Amino acid sequence: MASRIGDITIDCNDPELLAGFWCEVLGYRIFARDETGVAIRGATISPDILFIRVSEPKTTKNRLHFDVCPTDSGRDEELARLLGLGAKRSSIVGSGSWIVLEDPEGNEFCLMSKRIPAEPAPFHDA
Repeated sequence: MASRIGDITIDCNDPELLAGFWCEVLGYRIFARDETGVAIRGATISPDILFIRVSEPKTTKNRLHFDVCPTDSGRDEELARLLGLGAKRSSIVGSGSWIVLEDPEGNEFCLMSKRIPAEPAPFHDA
C-alpha cells in the first residue's frame, strides 16, 4: 500500500497572478477557482497545484521548490522565456546544471539544463 501526491499547495497573496504565471511556465490550465484560491492542472495524472490566498508575506527561502526542465528548447532560450513571463533571477547561486529563479511572489524554483518531454494533450478531467 502507498500514497500518491494529489495536490501541491502554495500559499500566496495573489492566487490569480501565480496561477497564470505557472500555467504559462508549465503548459497547465486553470480548472477551478473560488474565494480561497485557484487550482491548475496538467494533461497527465501529475499532482494539481493549488494557489491559496494567505495574508502573510513570504519571509524566508522555500523548503520545497520546483525544478523545471525545458521541453522544446535549450536552457538559454527557456531562461529568456521565463524571464519574459515575470520570473526573476534569485540571489541564490545555482550551479552549472541549474539556475535559481523566483516566481512573481518570490518563490524560488530552478531551471535545469536537462530536457524532458512536453505535457501530452488533450487535458484530462478529474
